Amino acid sequence: MKLSNKQKQFLKGLAHNLNPVVLLGANGLTEGVLVEIDNALNSHELIKVKVPTSDRETKSLIFDAIVRETNAVKLQTIGHIIVLFRQTDDKLIQLPRV
Repeated sequence: MKLSNKQKQFLKGLAHNLNPVVLLGANGLTEGVLVEIDNALNSHELIKVKVPTSDRETKSLIFDAIVRETNAVKLQTIGHIIVLFRQTDDKLIQLPRV
């Protein structure tokens, strides 16, 4: 899914007050965590995921894997948190026109 800058800014504004719905634990990015992220995207469309690791390269690889495996759009990363969006067929969030 390709989003315009206007749509990305709109979604970032909506995500500002959200708390992370998925927190990665000591086991890192497991199949179970990916299922939880997928379920959260299906029910909310816009979510935050927290990846508590101090290694930047590892964190970047985990963020990329999450985006690749869930087919979501990475809106932004802030520290240990990634903001993801994936529109469902129900279109819970109405995006502004391009």
